[in-house]
Amino acid sequence: MKTSTMFTGLSAFPLTPLTDDGIDEPAFVRLVERVAAAGVDSVCVLGSTGSYAYLDRTERARAVELAVAGAGSVPVLAGVGALRTREVLRHVEDAQDRGASAILLAPMSYQPLTDDEVFGLYEDVTANLSVPLVVYDNPTTTRVVFGDELHARIAELPGVASIKIPPVPADPAEAAQRVASLRSRLPGHVTLGVSGDGAAAAGLLAGCHAWYSVMAGILPGQCLAITRAATAGDAELARSLSREMEPLWQLMVRYGSYRVASAVAEDLGLVSAGNLPAPVRGLDGNGRAAVARALAEMKILG
Repeated sequence: MKTSTMFTGLSAFPLTPLTDDGIDEPAFVRLVERVAAAGVDSVCVLGSTGSYAYLDRTERARAVELAVAGAGSVPVLAGVGALRTREVLRHVEDAQDRGASAILLAPMSYQPLTDDEVFGLYEDVTANLSVPLVVYDNPTTTRVVFGDELHARIAELPGVASIKIPPVPADPAEAAQRVASLRSRLPGHVTLGVSGDGAAAAGLLAGCHAWYSVMAGILPGQCLAITRAATAGDAELARSLSREMEPLWQLMVRYGSYRVASAVAEDLGLVSAGNLPAPVRGLDGNGRAAVARALAEMKILG
């Protein structure tokens, strides 16, 4: 099976800015249109940065509808995670009906899930799909840890097209070994996409096919430059461009990418204040000042 270009290159994960009444639709559409116009390879809405876990079914369906319209010819991936398989399948149906080109699924749980339960979730979902699926391995948020054997089992299911993996090691040799080890267990058509923006250059240079990126949803130009350099094999340039963004990468580790992304988007005038879902709060004064300093250091804001 041929690897789809939808699951290579740069996938931008925009915020879903919220108000007390629901989605801030004008701001959300602007974010989607902005990253699509920048030339990203795909747009993924309703990822962790997209607040999927805090939205109801109607809001999620509306977000997909708006994103597909705003992205134009750029493929839209839609997150569908939920606590119960029943709800996941409803989100799958809604995303497909509203034109999503693929879905992104992270296993969510209150009760810890066994490997067989995680596999069963993907088995049930892929049996109800008409579009490809990206496996979302995000242990920091979901507390579900994938082993390579579980990835290999899931990758054999029909429709699985890509796996979004956690950050690779910083050491180039260790990163290459990690990617090659997992790659050897997967079917040839299943791509690997790195997450954790600070590790993106390392992951792409180690052999990952894609970067599933938080900050590309806000700063697509800078993230595209890193992606294109890495995929062209220009390791020196890719690492140099990533180092230029190190002030933000450090803040994302310190405060979490969700809150930092919100603060950056607000500082750039892309979203209004109070765009995160309560009880989640934006950064405090010290955190906001640190973001402003980072953007100034990167010459994004004066």
